[in-house]
Amino acid sequence: MTTRVALVGGTGKLGSIIRGVIDEIDGFAVSAVLGSASDLSELDGADLVVDASTPAVSIDIVRAAIERGVNVLVGTSGWSAERIALVRPLVDAAGIGAVFIPNFSLGSVIGSALAAASASFFPSIEIVEAHRETKVDSPSGTAVRTAELIAAARSGVGPVESPHVDQRARGQKVASVPIHSLRRPGVVARQETILSGPGESLSIVHDTIEPARAYEPGIRIALAAARDASGVTVGLDSFIDIGIRTPHGRAAAAGDEGGVPGQVARTTGA
Repeated sequence: MTTRVALVGGTGKLGSIIRGVIDEIDGFAVSAVLGSASDLSELDGADLVVDASTPAVSIDIVRAAIERGVNVLVGTSGWSAERIALVRPLVDAAGIGAVFIPNFSLGSVIGSALAAASASFFPSIEIVEAHRETKVDSPSGTAVRTAELIAAARSGVGPVESPHVDQRARGQKVASVPIHSLRRPGVVARQETILSGPGESLSIVHDTIEPARAYEPGIRIALAAARDASGVTVGLDSFIDIGIRTPHGRAAAAGDEGGVPGQVARTTGA
């Protein structure tokens, strides 16, 4: 049976990549492509809603999917843990599945997991993320997700040390972690998590070089998972196992970034 997909934001950068993946895999077909001027009634008849819109309208897309009793896969930024908590009871009451993916890149998932696994060993942690100048939101959803994972991993030792965060130049504090966002031409997506302790530092860096190639494996995984999901699930690491213990006590993803084209992840010590 073919899963009919209503793709919101299908003409944008991420939406176009998702549509290309859907067109190539068996068992899925795009039944509707919605843009900024589309009426949400175009979601009718879909078996799965995929949201690649903007943070400002994403909540309306999720609510519309809930109202129709249809599972939804959200690839749009801006969904913090607090915001997801607001829709969780609605998803549960509707008996559907809602999957939130801050980043479809397997390398990014591995980088965030490594940061979380290292978080309890370093008192000072900060994140620097960079995207092209057209990205409308900051900090990125990936940075927010990484900060939340770090905070969960440090539940036994307390928040990170982040002096002078009352000063605007110190970035935005998310789950006690300062995040610094760069928006500039000449970059696709880059995140560096810097963990520092007495006499040393550890940097975990992920670069997206070719988005279509970097995101395709994760999109395939997320589509299959979202079709059959129940309740709220956050993060691609919920569906794959990379053998790294995450804050919620499970090994989260399989393989390593070396097998994923289109991206580079590296860990450096100094």
